[in-house]
Amino acid sequence: MKNGRLRTALLAGSLAATLGCGAPHRYQNREMDFAAIKTVAVMPFWNLSKDTLAAERVRDVFSNMLLATQAVYVLPNGEVARGVSRVGLSSAVAPSSEEVVKLGGLLKVDAVITGVVKEYGEVRSASAVSNVVSLSVQMQETATGKVVWAASSTKGGIGWGARLLGASGGNAVNDVTEQAVDDLLKKLFN
Repeated sequence: MKNGRLRTALLAGSLAATLGCGAPHRYQNREMDFAAIKTVAVMPFWNLSKDTLAAERVRDVFSNMLLATQAVYVLPNGEVARGVSRVGLSSAVAPSSEEVVKLGGLLKVDAVITGVVKEYGEVRSASAVSNVVSLSVQMQETATGKVVWAASSTKGGIGWGARLLGASGGNAVNDVTEQAVDDLLKKLFN
């Protein structure tokens, strides 16, 4: 009898965890015509993780996967850096609305994307080890500098099964990064 209750409790807990993770974390301006966005600049991402190169790696994956959708043209990083230098941004990772408008005019882009890498790399829980990537991005249209879309995604990590069984492994950090970016792009285009 106790085993049945334990199984029921574990099943209910895993169902609650699964349903809780599925909530969409995004904002989308309903008045924005996203079809009008043809060219975007992906700014350097802000890095809150322990890995000093995480932001550069995630930005590269994000830019390449966004370009691969063929929905928009992504300005090369060098052009973005040149624009940041010319405009004299106070912070390339968090430009103000006015700076986004100036940068958009100089670079001839319709939108600017900024991001924050919150977690990147290996996480441990008891004897379980896995990779996790957590990031948030936002898009500002360059006519007014308003945020028109924002979303976050976390992929990888240690599930309850790995915690109970002490399993380790998981996917490579680049694969987890691609999963997180893919999730963000689905939130952008759906």
